[in-house]
Amino acid sequence: MSEGFCFFQIYNFSPRPYFNVSSLYDQLEEIDKLPGEAQDVQVGNANVIEKDGLVKLSKGSKGPWMKDSQELKPCWSRTTFDGIEQSRGYVTFSLTNGPEYHVSQMADAVIVARYLAAALVLPDIRGSRPGDERNFKDIYDVEKFMKSLDGVVKVVKQLPNEISIRDLAAVKVPNRVTEDHIVENVQPIFKSKGNIRLATYFPTVNMRKTTQKSSVDSVSCLGMFGTLELQPEVSEVVDSMIERLRTLSRKSDGLFIAVDLRVDVLENKNCHGSGTNVAKSCYNAQEIALFLRKVGFNTDTTIYLTQSKWDNSLSVLKDIFPKTYTKENIMPEEKKGKFLEFEGSELEKVIDFYICSKSDVFVPALSGLFYANVAGKRIALGKPQILVPADIPGTSATVTNYLSPYVAKKNHLAYSCFC
Repeated sequence: MSEGFCFFQIYNFSPRPYFNVSSLYDQLEEIDKLPGEAQDVQVGNANVIEKDGLVKLSKGSKGPWMKDSQELKPCWSRTTFDGIEQSRGYVTFSLTNGPEYHVSQMADAVIVARYLAAALVLPDIRGSRPGDERNFKDIYDVEKFMKSLDGVVKVVKQLPNEISIRDLAAVKVPNRVTEDHIVENVQPIFKSKGNIRLATYFPTVNMRKTTQKSSVDSVSCLGMFGTLELQPEVSEVVDSMIERLRTLSRKSDGLFIAVDLRVDVLENKNCHGSGTNVAKSCYNAQEIALFLRKVGFNTDTTIYLTQSKWDNSLSVLKDIFPKTYTKENIMPEEKKGKFLEFEGSELEKVIDFYICSKSDVFVPALSGLFYANVAGKRIALGKPQILVPADIPGTSATVTNYLSPYVAKKNHLAYSCFC
């Protein structure tokens, strides 16, 4: 279970979200009756948060925006790594299912290869749809990746010709693999077969830090936060979309919110409202709209959604926040053919991950690994403004009450990796 969300009992719902528009606008009228405008919302816990060095409220801008903190520096250092032994055998693997999985898969592969003194083969990238296969260089910077692991793990671009893929022993490891697991379950197979194909499975998407120290901690931090950088073309597209969002946000000093809200996932999770007080793992467009208004964001706020293409169920959000956009609205026209070739591609997921990592505020409407690993990236970048949504009673609430526990409690794994 991911930090900041609880899963809820599933009830029977209609196949598409049903919004009681009358009830929604009744609630909005009550919000608008409050003294002053929404941007004047009080943030009573701000001083406490500021003392803890977590977030600072942006006094000059309208709304409950928060200032970035200082970008953190890695706690790991190359001096903490012993020299690598002469490689014996190879570890191959694929990056799959989007960048939120890539960072964890990479960390586990680097840990395993380092422990086995094996060479790590540059991975390919495979999406969830048949045919969505790419070379590593299509998304990530190969040279920076290889340089980041220099002296830690030997990296080769491909297997030697004399080794057949069919000869590789398949090995599965849990996310955040431990030294004990490698010794008991991976090393014997590697010694027997000589080469392995690694796959990470995810028994949990929890990314909380642990108090238990391990000799692989520094390698894990490097693998997760220091290896994957976007190649120039992809990075330029992300940067141009962020710049477009900032231009659209002139009235709020160029600040914008990114919301991870995907209609297909919401429907699969039965996030259509239960009428109960049971905590939820996901929130629909109506609930996100009410949440943002009640914590003080005004209706001129710019919102980016991770939804691939516009869906009619999102109209209730756009009615309240007219400056709500998806990728197709803000991506440069000449890039759409390549980057929006089909919904849910790896390129789309990469764009979402990095825009959500760099936005001024991130709101995860969905629990899961995307939320957890975007949180880690934001913490490293000094952007701890992550608001976990909730069904707020009444007409207003203090925004700092909804900071992600990953930030408020400083219990994310990233805090073990950065100082």
